[in-house]
Amino acid sequence: MTSVLPVYLLMIAGAVLRWIGLIRREHDEGVMRAIFLVMLPCFILDKILGREELRSGSVVLWSIGLGFGMIMVGIAIGLVVGRLLGLERGTGMRTFALSTGCQNFGFTAAPVIEILWGPGALALLFVHNIGVEFAIWSVGIMLMSGERGIPWRKLVNGPVVAVTIGLTLVALGLDQQVVGPGRKAISMIGTGAFPLAIFITGCTMIDLVKSEKPSWKVILGAILVRLILAPLAILSAAKFLPLSLGLRQVLVVQAAMPAGLTSILLARIYGGRPAVAVQVVIATTLLSLLTLPWIITWGGAWVGLKAWLH
Repeated sequence: MTSVLPVYLLMIAGAVLRWIGLIRREHDEGVMRAIFLVMLPCFILDKILGREELRSGSVVLWSIGLGFGMIMVGIAIGLVVGRLLGLERGTGMRTFALSTGCQNFGFTAAPVIEILWGPGALALLFVHNIGVEFAIWSVGIMLMSGERGIPWRKLVNGPVVAVTIGLTLVALGLDQQVVGPGRKAISMIGTGAFPLAIFITGCTMIDLVKSEKPSWKVILGAILVRLILAPLAILSAAKFLPLSLGLRQVLVVQAAMPAGLTSILLARIYGGRPAVAVQVVIATTLLSLLTLPWIITWGGAWVGLKAWLH
């Protein structure tokens, strides 16, 4: 609880400052552009360079494959539960499946992983997230829109480019040459990426809370998928697949994550039901403050992770 609480305190701070009007909605776009285009790529590059774990091709491939595969499993579970709840195409079933199947794989997960496991597992998270990005912007978009086209340009973004450059330098052994004032500047720019992103997430959350009326059917279904069934699937992969220690650590934290905000954006752009996605995100995020430490603790013990704080 102590390890994950700073993340939620940042989120609460953002919500409070938005509520009292100190941080305005028109500030969000400029801040997020700075995070995605500059700060986050620098942070990712700084954490990947020099990581011995990423010199193994099998570890990299497993990380990307599981990032993609576990999102697919989560979406499939969401489709089944959505159908059992009586949701249908046109009434929110696809939005429910995508929003419950896709966890908050980046902003909330990264600081928790760094606190618990250290920079090695954090570097693997960013590689894992390439698979997640591909899943969201391919199958996720097709599911939400009902079309077969994939917006490939969306995959060419700051984090993906940073991971690609970092992995290339590591594979060629050139990462050891990125040192000195330039490397220090990269580190300094990236330091505030996740705290600032989590803070803005809190601002966004309070806006969403005020805009939507709850549906208990959607909320209870979201809790079942995102905080019970999907974690069981991810933890099972961590326990039974032949994975490296760092990747098991990443999956244990991913299993505990609430739904990600990306699903709200996709629902708005590609003809989904934003109200459903908003309720899924709010419900799982609020409840995850209680469930996240327990899923990590019990899940980690079941998977066989004995070392905790790095």
